[in-house]
Amino acid sequence: MARPIWTGNLSFGLLNVPVSLMSGTRSNDLSFRMLDSRDRNPIRFERVNAETGEEVPWKEIVKAFEYDKGNYVVIEKSDIASAAPESHESVEIEAFVDADSIDVRFYEKPYVLVPGKKAEKGYVLLRETLRKANKIGVARVVIRTREYLSAVMPLGDALVLMLMRYPQELVDPSEYKLPEGKAGDYRISAKELEMATQLVDSMAAKWNPGDYHDEFRERLAEIIRKRIKDKGATTQVLEEPEPEEGAATNVVDFVSLLQKSLKDNRRTPAKKTATKKAARKAAPRKAAKAKKAPAKKAAKSGTRTRKAG
Repeated sequence: MARPIWTGNLSFGLLNVPVSLMSGTRSNDLSFRMLDSRDRNPIRFERVNAETGEEVPWKEIVKAFEYDKGNYVVIEKSDIASAAPESHESVEIEAFVDADSIDVRFYEKPYVLVPGKKAEKGYVLLRETLRKANKIGVARVVIRTREYLSAVMPLGDALVLMLMRYPQELVDPSEYKLPEGKAGDYRISAKELEMATQLVDSMAAKWNPGDYHDEFRERLAEIIRKRIKDKGATTQVLEEPEPEEGAATNVVDFVSLLQKSLKDNRRTPAKKTATKKAARKAAPRKAAKAKKAPAKKAAKSGTRTRKAG
């Protein structure tokens, strides 16, 4: 069965939906080993001390930043941990933006958010609200040792978490020498433009991802099978195993939490401060003091839970 990358919460306002973060892609790459062409023996890569030439065991290896040629600052595990955000296992939506307002270059890798047990209501509530409003939730999420900018969007029955690149990771196209101006500036005639348009129209089709597959991999896999067969052996080119699914539970009074979130008016979450973080932590406790019993139960249920994936 598929295994989750982690199990935690999808949060927006004071609402927390228990979810499992599942892989949205699978690798179909063929794995190759490098051999010595002279005797067909495998090549081994070793971690070697550049000064002594001796192999270094993993336990003796540390991370460091080279700030000048030959000068390093060692970064300890505690340094990395202290820099990481508190919410390691949470997708915290900070803002909702128009679905068509994000440049496609920002999108990097998809994951699927799967609701935990008894968390379907909150999951569907967010999914359908995003679809109706034509919005995307912009969030931050920590996967393994890195914090990512991400987008939460509806896709069929699913909520998809799309990892995004930060602006500084993108190259501005203007840095390259590109042909500026209009078609006429390059002696493109109206007839040429018309014929090119007709060609595009003649090749127009509905997008069907099932029509496309990795033909190069298939041909290469067939060559490998034939070579193995020639040796009198048998094998299969296997797919990568899928991660295994987990679950979490939660019951929430959505109306009371939505009302509280609207009152809090958290509409500028991009600029996080220590005060806002403290307010977010204190919010469930405040909700617990509400007069009505359902609101008290909701605030308690809305408190974030963290579960190892």
